[in-house]
Amino acid sequence: MKLQAKKAGRAALDAEAAADPRSIRQAALGLLARRDHATRELERKLKERGFAAEAVGDVLKELAAKRFLDDARYIEHFVSYHASRGQGPVRIAAELRQLGLPAEAIEEQLDTVTDWRDQARAARRKKFGASVPKTFRERARQARFLEYRGFSSEHIRAALDGDVEPS
Repeated sequence: MKLQAKKAGRAALDAEAAADPRSIRQAALGLLARRDHATRELERKLKERGFAAEAVGDVLKELAAKRFLDDARYIEHFVSYHASRGQGPVRIAAELRQLGLPAEAIEEQLDTVTDWRDQARAARRKKFGASVPKTFRERARQARFLEYRGFSSEHIRAALDGDVEPS
């Protein structure tokens, strides 16, 4: 693999190396060895490294056929990981949509989480303790926190044991 002048801290590839399927496959497998990637995310990273778009597409199709690259598996792991960290379905879905993953696959996987209300309660309890706030100001603060975490208003009401209304 011949290299040209460095550009932005990374050596640029010559035309031959940029279209070489073996080089692309090696780079893709190196990235996949570190962590799972969505197809568009991996495609973007390979193009940023200077590989030819058409050749990248062919290699990604090959990797998907061999199940080295699987968007459904990526969505499953992403939802599981982020839900266990106390994030809600709204935030998780938004992040997955940014990666260009299909909305129906995202919704299908989000539906597998047993109970988002329980997840919201657990996130609130972990951050603020077991007692439910009595003042409007504190309830609103906790509601904003849960909203930032990606929970819907229904989940937030359940976590706060009812509507957030001034007392």
